[in-house]
Amino acid sequence: MTPLAPPAIAPPFARYSHGVLTPSGAAIIATSGQLGLAADGTVPDAAQAQAEICFANLDAILAEAGAQRAHVIRINAYVTDRAHMAGYMAARDAWLAQVTSLPASTLVIVSGFTRPEFKVEIEILAALPG
Repeated sequence: MTPLAPPAIAPPFARYSHGVLTPSGAAIIATSGQLGLAADGTVPDAAQAQAEICFANLDAILAEAGAQRAHVIRINAYVTDRAHMAGYMAARDAWLAQVTSLPASTLVIVSGFTRPEFKVEIEILAALPG
């Protein structure tokens, strides 16, 4: 993956790239949005804990496709309040801590999800070189 950082625009606000160029022939992996629902059916109250579950689920999906975090080219994340941004961003930054070529990223504040206890939803696109 090649991060795109045009010098004519301001650098990213956080740990992400403005764009990512994928190699020719790469297989694309698209995930559904993952919610902070643990395998035992519980939902932690804190946004950061929910985001950590989301990212763990995404790791499992990537692994099933033979991919890893370094193959992620885009993260789309949704939180239900500005107050949840810091928790989400802490979980995202920890998840990307060992990734050198950072994905593109978008964070959107939404009015809610299917159940009121959910505060975070995360989906990704990844490219597995062919």
